[in-house]
Amino acid sequence: MIRVYIAEDHAVVRRGLRQILESSGAFEVVGEATTGREVLNATNKETWDVLLLDLSMPFVSGGEVLKRVLAERPTLAVVILSMYPADQYAERLLSDGARAYLSKDCSPEDVVAAIEKAVRGDAYVAPPQDPRHRARSSERPHLTLSSREHQVFTLIVQGESVTEIAAELNLHVSTVSNHLTTIKNKLGVRSVADIVHYAHRIKLFG
Repeated sequence: MIRVYIAEDHAVVRRGLRQILESSGAFEVVGEATTGREVLNATNKETWDVLLLDLSMPFVSGGEVLKRVLAERPTLAVVILSMYPADQYAERLLSDGARAYLSKDCSPEDVVAAIEKAVRGDAYVAPPQDPRHRARSSERPHLTLSSREHQVFTLIVQGESVTEIAAELNLHVSTVSNHLTTIKNKLGVRSVADIVHYAHRIKLFG
C-alpha cells in the first residue's frame, strides 16, 4: 500500500484526489493539508511514501514546500499538481527534485501512473511536453531565471509584494529586491506591471 499525503487548498479537488487514490485499492491517504505551512508543520512526514503537492499553495508556495520538504527527506517522492502548463514548469520542478508533474486537466489514470512511477524513482509528466513548444521556449528570457528568481517571478505575477515574498521564502527584503532587479534585467522590463504583462503575454499561466 502506497501512503500518500495530499496538499491541495481546494476542497473539491482534494476530495476528488482522495477518491481516485482510495478507489484504486493501491493507495492509503495518510493526511491532507490546505496550506504550504501545514505541509511543513506536519508531524507524520516519515510515514509518507508520496507527497501530492499543488504548486499554488497559500502562505508558502508549492515550489518552496518542495525544497524544504526534500531538505528534510531527500528521497521522498513528490508529485506536483498544477494548473500551469507543463512546458513552462515541469522541467524546472523536476530539476528541483520533484519526481512527477501533473496538469490539473489530466486523467485519473495519469494521477495513478504518476504516483506509481514516482515511488519507483521514475520521472513522469502529464500531459507530455510538446518538443516543438520546448524548442520555441528556449528563446524565452524567463527560462534564463535561476530557480530562486523563478520563484520570485511567479509570486510577483500572483500579486504578492516584496515584503510578502520575503516572509514566504524566509529571505531578507533586500535579497528579494535584488532578485526582482535581476528579473527585470533578464526579461528586459522596467516595472512589476511589465513583469505581469510579460507573463500573460506569453500565456505563462494560461
